[in-house]
Amino acid sequence: MSIPSGGLHVVSRNSSLERSNVYGQSFLEERDFDGTLESGCLSIVVLGASGDLAKKKTFPALFHLFRQGFLQSNEVHIFGYARTKISTEELRERLRGGSYDSEEGFQLLNKEILEHESSKRSQLGTSRRLFYLALPPSVYPSVCKMIRNYCMNQSDLTGWTRIIVEKPFGKDLGSSEELSAQLGELFDEKQLYRIDHYLGKELVQNLLVVRFANRFFLPLWNRDNIDNVQVFCLVAMEKPVSLKPEHIRDEKVKVLQSVLPIKLEEVVLGQYDGYKDDQTVSPNSNTPTFATVILRIHNERWEGVPFILKAGKALNSRKAEIRVQFKEVPGDIYKCQKQGRNEFVIRLQPLEAMYMKLTVKKPGLEMSTIQSELDLSYKQRYQDVTIPEAYERLILDTIRGDQQHFVRRDELKAAWEIFTPLLHRIDDGELKPLPYMPGSRGPAEADQLLAKAGYVQTHGYVWIPPTL
Repeated sequence: MSIPSGGLHVVSRNSSLERSNVYGQSFLEERDFDGTLESGCLSIVVLGASGDLAKKKTFPALFHLFRQGFLQSNEVHIFGYARTKISTEELRERLRGGSYDSEEGFQLLNKEILEHESSKRSQLGTSRRLFYLALPPSVYPSVCKMIRNYCMNQSDLTGWTRIIVEKPFGKDLGSSEELSAQLGELFDEKQLYRIDHYLGKELVQNLLVVRFANRFFLPLWNRDNIDNVQVFCLVAMEKPVSLKPEHIRDEKVKVLQSVLPIKLEEVVLGQYDGYKDDQTVSPNSNTPTFATVILRIHNERWEGVPFILKAGKALNSRKAEIRVQFKEVPGDIYKCQKQGRNEFVIRLQPLEAMYMKLTVKKPGLEMSTIQSELDLSYKQRYQDVTIPEAYERLILDTIRGDQQHFVRRDELKAAWEIFTPLLHRIDDGELKPLPYMPGSRGPAEADQLLAKAGYVQTHGYVWIPPTL
């Protein structure tokens, strides 16, 4: 329905999800992560319901959770809150905006939620309210204040109120801490879910399992065997004492706090030719569109191993991967070092895969070697399994109260402490991005930096995804 009052427009829906539950049971009768049985009414409120994020990510994720049986139309009610005045039918069309500091708007929103909870005869204090802020971070404080004042659960039995907030969580340490303080005054840390969609990706989820559940990785995962790594926290963290979310997040924070200050000589920034041709970009823009940064961890496991972070736009390939490069084999009797090193690669997107790059004998009568791989390609190996989108997993984790894959406040602070000095030097013009051609690997200086850090680029080998 639409409520054209006070600038608020609420579209609520549950009867549109009339498909039967393929699993034949209720998945909303969950046990929270502390073991408490949850079966109360669940309301999911998407603030910013008419925006691109909600359209492209939030609502599709909710629909896919429903299709898989994790949300049921008779147990969950989805409310859309937007500044744009739209009806339920108009919202549906957008999927195939109220003022965010309006007291009246949020009072009306609360009235709608209460009416739904009452219709389901939900016991006082057992209903659950999930607010997804598909909004610019600039309005988080005002929206959260309205939620705190007018839309909270009335009691604290097995029910709860939880808030999902999207990146960016500030633009440097100061702004991040200010935002964290503002939200911290309104909600406990256990109520806040800072979403980083990469942490919800299937292959990232698998990384800890691969590291800590396989014997042959355990003795190799250190500075004695690994020369350099491309990506960070989950690769570098120590084994947690348990799989409880807080124990895992504790180890991530320890890694971040062990990072040494970034050296300017271990940073290469780039800006692709043509970036400033856009009329919305200043002709004097110093904004990088490419960055290679080397992080170094001061602890027993990783002393001397460079962790290489590389990202950019308009490059020769569009992919996201974790690459762990091992040291050479001592005594190269097959004289194969020139072909490249052993690598363990986790490809996050596209074409999810994990593969070990290794040297084998080239088929034939001659004793010669070639680089090949031991390959786990998900589309081939798991043909009958639908790999969930990151947002599906993270929304479900929020409902279940599992904060493992969300960013904790002290983790966020530790990460900003690493990068803020570098960001301020860029803002002050101390660091200038180097030009590079669209469709290239980025500035040549980046490859030179990696070579200096010890990364050996493989020549003549290309990973080819298996075909069905």
